[in-house]
Amino acid sequence: MEVRRTVPVALDVDSDDTALLEDTVDTFLWSAQYVVDHAFNGEYVTTSKTTLDDETYDDVREATDGFNGGLVQAARNKAAEACKSVVSRWKNGKKASKPRFTSPHVVYDKRTATFHDDYVTLATTDGRIEADYILPDKDSDTPHSAYLFSDDSEVTGAELHSRDGNWVLHVHCKMEVESDTSAQPTTENGTVLGVDLGVNTLAVTSTGTFWTGDEFDHWWREYEYRRGSLQQCGTRWAHENIQSVGRKEEGRFSLMLHRISNELVAEARENGCSVIAFEDLTGIRDRPDASWGHKWAFDRLYEYVEYKAEEYGIDVEQVDPENTSRRCSHCGFTHPDNRDGETFECLKCGYENHADYNAAKNIGLRYLRRNQTGGDGGAPLGVRLNSGTVNVNGGYSPASAEARTGVHAESHR
Repeated sequence: MEVRRTVPVALDVDSDDTALLEDTVDTFLWSAQYVVDHAFNGEYVTTSKTTLDDETYDDVREATDGFNGGLVQAARNKAAEACKSVVSRWKNGKKASKPRFTSPHVVYDKRTATFHDDYVTLATTDGRIEADYILPDKDSDTPHSAYLFSDDSEVTGAELHSRDGNWVLHVHCKMEVESDTSAQPTTENGTVLGVDLGVNTLAVTSTGTFWTGDEFDHWWREYEYRRGSLQQCGTRWAHENIQSVGRKEEGRFSLMLHRISNELVAEARENGCSVIAFEDLTGIRDRPDASWGHKWAFDRLYEYVEYKAEEYGIDVEQVDPENTSRRCSHCGFTHPDNRDGETFECLKCGYENHADYNAAKNIGLRYLRRNQTGGDGGAPLGVRLNSGTVNVNGGYSPASAEARTGVHAESHR
């Protein structure tokens, strides 16, 4: 059987090449968005790669001063796949809007990238650059040794991602294995990314990534103030402007939530997660501390993540949120006094961390318990943390030292 795996590899990029890669990312995203805009500019959404290539290739090349032809085609493919995903959701009676490409990345294939044992060459907006791999020990038990270093594995392509000034290449590998080999569970089973939604922080993942609610709250208050001021006028002009404010508000928040959803899906992909687990949105809608705007944002964010994750074969599920904010993700002790605002400190074992991060881990663990009870042989192996994975029984598998980064990285204890 054929096994496919994506292996994240950090890159050592020279300072002179950083600006070139950033320009390549911007050009790639612009190209993909141009194709999407063209696909939606008509009575029907165009999803055919051949048609989109015929109608946009020359225009994109001219507008980008001769951007690499292979990367233009990769951007077209990315756009076509996103359009197909939207049309598929419409056919199933689900909501979906025109895709927006904001997450910084570039798709490479064997024409636009050359993969060597310890470095890669990448096409850019101005020729090619070389970047060294930052790799764990070849003898360590990591996906790098199982796939990237294996003579039986073939590299088929990659995606370059940028975050906080760091460059990571997600290398796509494939290999043939016997159906009873140990490689099979690795591909059938993945890990879970737990996601907690809240008011002060819109979303927190079990890997310790936070999306603050400050910008959302600022603009929510601003638009509420504008509406209130216009309502006091009571004129027809004011009524028309209230509608205009509403359109601007929805547009701004939609763009914001598209960006967050793209980054959430990218987080799942970077960590090899096959499931993204949210708390049940019904419970969130009943929370007294969440405004109507927050409840709308949670629903919309979930919808965006759901259809975007589907493109990569990642399931998006909801679990019962009861006590996820009060339960200790380390020892399981549950008590209301474990949480005090944004601080979590277990009264039993003393575990301390941000309360929303602890809840995100619990959401992932609850999905594991539910899935295990169902007896699904393809159940994920554990919840993805910044520092490794933890399974439903508390067993911990550490990540490589390079992976332990971020504000809320932790070693399991």
